[in-house]
Amino acid sequence: MPHTPLTPVFVGLRIGLHVLVAALLALVVLRVLLVPSPFGWVALLLALLFAAVYVAGAVVARQSADRRRVGGVLWISALTLVWVALVFLVPEAAYLVFPLFFLYLHVLPPRIGPVAVVVATVVAIVALGLHSGFTLGGVIGPLVGAGVALLIGLGYRALARESAEREALLAELLATRDRLAASEREQGMLAERSRLARELHDTVAQSLSSIRLLLFAAEQADDGRPGIEHVRLARETAADALSETRRFIRELTPPSLDQGLGPALRRLGDQWTRDGLTVTVTAVVDDRIPMDAQTALLRIAQGAVANVAQHAGAANVRIELEADGSRIRLVVADDGSGFDPAAARAVAASTDSFGLRAIQERVDQLGGELRIDSAPGRGTTLTVTLGTGER
Repeated sequence: MPHTPLTPVFVGLRIGLHVLVAALLALVVLRVLLVPSPFGWVALLLALLFAAVYVAGAVVARQSADRRRVGGVLWISALTLVWVALVFLVPEAAYLVFPLFFLYLHVLPPRIGPVAVVVATVVAIVALGLHSGFTLGGVIGPLVGAGVALLIGLGYRALARESAEREALLAELLATRDRLAASEREQGMLAERSRLARELHDTVAQSLSSIRLLLFAAEQADDGRPGIEHVRLARETAADALSETRRFIRELTPPSLDQGLGPALRRLGDQWTRDGLTVTVTAVVDDRIPMDAQTALLRIAQGAVANVAQHAGAANVRIELEADGSRIRLVVADDGSGFDPAAARAVAASTDSFGLRAIQERVDQLGGELRIDSAPGRGTTLTVTLGTGER
């Protein structure tokens, strides 16, 4: 049993049950030793067998849920058979029916436990009547004990059910807290990325743009001078650095999700199309997609298109997004040079390569599936499938 605030209560009840069984069994043994009987040795063996079977219950309790259910029924049946034989030899053994009541209610299924209590009560009354005649006390005692056991058993089950419900509620609250913390971290990261993008745009990108323009002017003014090749090389290097910086800025400032994932993907496609890469977007979405899934899918699409632009040499990219109530599917396909997915994964795992590894990590965080279909010369199709948790 997992530890809960009610665990000490359950442990106390179990310890009390063990103490009661040990005390009543000691009373039976003492009765056998003090009152000679032709079958005293049989009663003593049955008492020892009862103790052994009872202790064997600890082994049954350690089994898996299915085995424990079947093993518990067999165990309580064996314990009952030994008790029935013992109670007809020693009248004091009838008192063992009281701990058996609790075991029936705890081990047996809910509908069978009370029936077993009633049957055991009848057996105890009959056994006491055969030993010392049927008396009012011999009938009322087991009946009262059975009633008390039923009430306590019902209370125990209600307590256990309430404990389980509280544990489920606590687990849900903890999961919600973790999701909120992750969302706050994500928002903090987005704010920091936006700040970095603004800083890059206002400093590095502006400086590179100015350097490029100045070098271009110098190249045009003195086209025939000996050092013009160095000027031209510096201008081209500045142009490449400016292009890379603008790509970083674009990746740091993804389209907003204020209007949903579909419009954000379309704006992402428009940004890349303006840069010379033809991106078509087809988005059929469900408004119930969780925000963390929308953010992750947008990041995945952003990273996938950036990888295509940087490595694939593709002219066209197709982005498809589908969502129904229980499944989200994102496809990013290109007509580029393609690659070997197995080799790429091995390289990503053994180096600081971030593209595919970052996509895989995002998918893993959401419990989704990533499939990459590609081969050299055949383009690449990246498919991400996520569950929404709804049915």
